[in-house]
Order: sequence, then structure tokens, then C-alpha cells
Amino acid sequence: MKTVNVSLQVLPVVEEERIYPVVDKVIEYIDSCGVKYEVGAMETTMEGDLDKLLEIVKKAHEICVEEGAARVVSVVKIDYKPEGVTMNEKTYKYKK
Repeated sequence: MKTVNVSLQVLPVVEEERIYPVVDKVIEYIDSCGVKYEVGAMETTMEGDLDKLLEIVKKAHEICVEEGAARVVSVVKIDYKPEGVTMNEKTYKYKK
């Protein structure tokens, strides 16, 4: 499959002071996976093979639970087109 973009926002149900540390664990995991990604204020966008990125989404939920979340609510967005799509083609003109 061609390159796709998957954006993930995880909202672990933990005490307020634990939200960022849990999300940090998810971002550390994404970083360890070797996929291109960008952390934004509201979500992290990844680029790569859809199956691999969906496995990362699944593991992100497991990490939240391992870190004490009683529940995890997520927003996942997928940008797919047959010839592939990159983050750069959508954002290059805004980068300084």
C-alpha cells in the first residue's frame, strides 16, 4: 500500500496531572517505531504504511491502559489516496 497519513489524538482517562505524562509515553513509543511523525498541539500525525500505523494506534491504547488509564478515547484521522500522500505535500508552504 502507498504512503498514508494517520493522525492520532489519545485522551487517556487519568487524573488531570497525569494526562501529559501518559501522552508522552505514547509519543515515545511512536518515536521508537521509525515512522515519520509530527507532534502538534492537539494530535500527532504519522506517515507510512496503513497497517503499521494502525498497529501503532492499537498499541497507543494499550500503553495508556498500562499507565493507569481506566479508559481511552481517541480521535483517528486517515488521509489515503491511491498514489500515496505525504505530510510534506500538504504543509511545505507553511514551514519556515
